[in-house]
Amino acid sequence: MTASLLGADPHVVTVGLDSFGAAPRAAGARVTPVDWRPPAGADPALGAKLARLTAHPLVDAANEEALRRVLDVRPLWTDVVTAREALPVFAGAERVLLHAGPPIAWERMCGPMRAAVVGAALLEGWADTPEAAERLAASGDIAFAPCHDHDAVGPMAGIISPSMPLLVVEDAGTGRRAYSNLNEGAGRCLRYGALGDDVLARLRWMGERLAPSLKAALRSLPEPVDLRSLTAQALQMGDECHSRNTAASALLLRAMAPALARQADLGGVEALDFLQDNTYWFLNFSMAAAKTATLAGHGVPHSTLVTAFARNGVEVGIRVSGGGSAWHTAPAAVVEGLYFAGYGPSDANPDIGDSAVTEVYGLGGFALAAAPAIVGFVGGTPRGARATSVRMGRITVGRHRELRLPGLDFEGSPLGIDVRAVVDTGIEPVITTGIAHREPGIGQIGAGLTHAPMECFTGALRAFPEPEHEPGPGV
Repeated sequence: MTASLLGADPHVVTVGLDSFGAAPRAAGARVTPVDWRPPAGADPALGAKLARLTAHPLVDAANEEALRRVLDVRPLWTDVVTAREALPVFAGAERVLLHAGPPIAWERMCGPMRAAVVGAALLEGWADTPEAAERLAASGDIAFAPCHDHDAVGPMAGIISPSMPLLVVEDAGTGRRAYSNLNEGAGRCLRYGALGDDVLARLRWMGERLAPSLKAALRSLPEPVDLRSLTAQALQMGDECHSRNTAASALLLRAMAPALARQADLGGVEALDFLQDNTYWFLNFSMAAAKTATLAGHGVPHSTLVTAFARNGVEVGIRVSGGGSAWHTAPAAVVEGLYFAGYGPSDANPDIGDSAVTEVYGLGGFALAAAPAIVGFVGGTPRGARATSVRMGRITVGRHRELRLPGLDFEGSPLGIDVRAVVDTGIEPVITTGIAHREPGIGQIGAGLTHAPMECFTGALRAFPEPEHEPGPGV
């Protein structure tokens, strides 16, 4: 055996620290490192809880049920209404703004979100100047709440104010609804924290002309728009339906164009001019569809599936199906990506926005294998994109039936992030996202990739209520 071993160049496999392979590598051996770390960050108590929950029949059955509910949702675009009409939180006399991410007070808000709050206050007529809007927000006369708490989602700063038009997305089977605001397109946008007369003029036009024309055009169609079908087609055409929505936006515009053209008196032709250049248009539909589906999967007792992941620019947070309404938070992560000319990492705000609900639904970073055109923009390669989707499959409990990835031989996109699997493997979910400038009033400065911090998942697992018993024989 010794002669056989020494008769060939040795091949050493190392587990854990890469430095373990330094000595044999220096001596000429071939070294294969295995990236392994103790589960649960080597926390004994958390590791023991993970072991108790792993392969637990009640938890596994609950996850199967939560996943089934998510998969059964067929999201339809059914209406366009104002936030005041759609959401009870705006029904009273109190001034209220919804925002992206977990709860946050004005004093802790990041620059882009503060700017978006100021813009919304000006839009609503609550203040005449940015300075007056800031004083109003600081005085406590504006109440703030997460969009997710009201079945809504908003990209980046995610600010929704009472007069803003919302997309209504409804599950064909149950009638469950979710909402998102309308997408402002590229350039200087409130969602990225840009401020100015141009930003407000566009928002007013969207409320006065774009929304009525969309509403009338949609109502003139023989049936609502099937967003799941559009998403499935877009994945075959190079979108991942988070950071890249070029195909999906074109498909939706094609479906709406004849009906919009017939709404000239309401602004339909203006809408067509605006939407033909807005390749981001579908993002808000993708988010609302994802929210509708993940709402269906929330509230299943004993389920460890993630049903919300959101960022406010200061903190990120997740919610778990069997964990009630609690947010499990961590400091917002930085975004690694490519920057517009003149900007760099020192200018960037940490991760922000509700748009990561698309990843919870198996899109975005989880569907990266479908979007080779985007990987250069977010700083990667097609091979890396495929590897990312494969890696995300290790932390999910299932795959989509309809949303399939051509880059992975048409496998369904990974779906159903399992808190147990994230803590066990140490794999953090990948998010594709835009990058906002950290200072208020400037806007988008790039795009890239980031991760949902492990601290969210370890916190969720610690707080997760363990089943009191396992089912007996025949149960």
